Amino acid sequence: MRSARPEDIDFLQKALYEAAFWRPGGRRPALAEALAKPELALYVEGFGRQGDFGLIAEVDHDPVGAAWWRHMRAGEGGYGFVDEATPEVSIAVLEGHRGGGLGAALLEGLMREGHGQGVAQLGLSVERDNPSIALYERAGFRSVESEGEAVTMVVDLAA
Repeated sequence: MRSARPEDIDFLQKALYEAAFWRPGGRRPALAEALAKPELALYVEGFGRQGDFGLIAEVDHDPVGAAWWRHMRAGEGGYGFVDEATPEVSIAVLEGHRGGGLGAALLEGLMREGHGQGVAQLGLSVERDNPSIALYERAGFRSVESEGEAVTMVVDLAA
């Protein structure tokens, strides 16, 4: 695992695409079409700005997973916006590399970094039927809000 850099933007876009269109057999627009949607693009546009942090998981020097956070402003917040002090997490592991603990390691790394930076909590959004919800719950995330099929979860890093 290594820290994400601004030059990782192409992989972060791919990871965001995987996270947003995770459902097997579901409709998947082209990557460019998906990233043209402002509600998705805000998670990666200009990655590396003040307050951004991410990790890239590699196998044989090829990126296979990513987890990152961004601080969002009120009114521009994404799906898992809690407040301006709570970074919003995005995470994805490419198909073929799932189920081996990479997602847990990425999430643990983000949480460790957040704690080290004095971040009080992290937030994210997940659909109720996404199997990743179990990973988040094991990591200590708890539901704080739900709307339709989406659940906003937070984890307290101060403990």
